[in-house]
Amino acid sequence: MGRALQRTLDSHSLTLIDLPEVDVTDGPSFSGVFSEAQPELVIHCAAYTDVDGCARDPELAYRVNALGTWNVALLCQAADLPMVHISTNEVFSGDSPGGYQEWMPLSPRNPYGQSKAAAEFHVRSLLSRYYIVRTAWLYAAGGRNFVHAILRRAHENGSVRVVTDEIGNPTYVADLAVAISRLITTGQYGVYHFVNSGACSRWAFANEILRLSGLSHVPNTPILSRTFSRPSSPPPFGELHNIAGASIGITLRPWAEALADFLQNEPAL
Repeated sequence: MGRALQRTLDSHSLTLIDLPEVDVTDGPSFSGVFSEAQPELVIHCAAYTDVDGCARDPELAYRVNALGTWNVALLCQAADLPMVHISTNEVFSGDSPGGYQEWMPLSPRNPYGQSKAAAEFHVRSLLSRYYIVRTAWLYAAGGRNFVHAILRRAHENGSVRVVTDEIGNPTYVADLAVAISRLITTGQYGVYHFVNSGACSRWAFANEILRLSGLSHVPNTPILSRTFSRPSSPPPFGELHNIAGASIGITLRPWAEALADFLQNEPAL
């Protein structure tokens, strides 16, 4: 996310901070960066996003995602700066088959979602000028994500097994970065759902990855989430609806179109 925003906002003067030089869980360690850079806006991307890791260590999840956000928001409060906070569909329980709009109450079902819901609370409590941007199922070149995992398993195992009972919005990080870059020019503070439009199951997502990669012959066995054990429990119906962003003219293209563009143009696969 940070790299995508760096590319998208390259016409601006940016101060980039990251581990190990700066740790958001230690507020004093980066307060000097704020004083030196004198920013006009802070985009807070730092997070512990390993949902199973968060389930195994909820204290670490809270320390990074919630306390880290608290520290960033405190510095923004002291300097009277607006803040962009990146959040997630996992702040919702996933019990609503119709998905979620921006105004709906938070009800996280796992430690990752709970830590991100706490982060949102801190932002709303400390600041009057903020953009909370919820997104879902991000993928990008490099790193670890669902697209790479499916392709790796297809090549290594000759088959994949994917759940059918988890619904969400696959989102290309480059599209999200463009949406955020447009949002921060509006001054329309609030909560936004920025995801590529449309929703699908993990199984359908995997099918499209295989088809677009010329691997339609690779068997994709549909399974239910209860058939395998994992530390975290994701929201079964995690679809986000972009109502607020669309009202000010910010929408993202359909997820299948974005995925096709990614697979055609990203060399890091």
